[in-house]
Amino acid sequence: MTDAPATRLAAFLDELEDARRARGVTLIVVTKRHPASLVRELAAAGQRDFGESRHPESRDKAAELADLGLTWHFVGQLQRNKARQIARYADVLHSIDSLELVDALEGGDDERPVRDALVQVNLTDDPGRGGIAPAELQALAERVAASPALRLRGVMAVAPFGEEPGRAFERLARHAERVRTIDPAADWISAGMSADWREALEHGATHLRIGTAITGNRPAGG
Repeated sequence: MTDAPATRLAAFLDELEDARRARGVTLIVVTKRHPASLVRELAAAGQRDFGESRHPESRDKAAELADLGLTWHFVGQLQRNKARQIARYADVLHSIDSLELVDALEGGDDERPVRDALVQVNLTDDPGRGGIAPAELQALAERVAASPALRLRGVMAVAPFGEEPGRAFERLARHAERVRTIDPAADWISAGMSADWREALEHGATHLRIGTAITGNRPAGG
């Protein structure tokens, strides 16, 4: 059997169909460091949502593939000095993690469309990890909801190393409930990667960020 990305995509979708809460789940294929040709191959197989985490690589890829009408998710950490550039081409921003970042996205004179946004929550005790501390979540979510540059969609997180993913995603589900008290329509939960997507689904994930299980290993240097 061929090991082509399109074949792995079909196999993953079969697994997802069998998994609990599979209905309505958005599959985001993360293609960091992979060439645009791989994205074209997966798009031809029916995949529409793709994730990237490096600028300007993601900008160039989105421009090269503009004819396909894909939805681009920026899933990496957003640097304030690059945030407005990324918002020009990324349809969904998964890693809003500070009030200052929201300020940066609102700044400048250039016209940018309103972007879907998720607040990234830090599920660890390490302040150096990406995401907002749970104690600061409500204030940030309220700021995003009020922003003219962003549309609050929900929360995002990465399961911590060394912890059972299900426990971490259970906490994320509770944080998601808090965000829905701000805006009931902000019901997205972006969680789960190739190694822990089943646990994420069990705790309500609506968006899965899957890389190597579909794309295979990244090219050297990735």
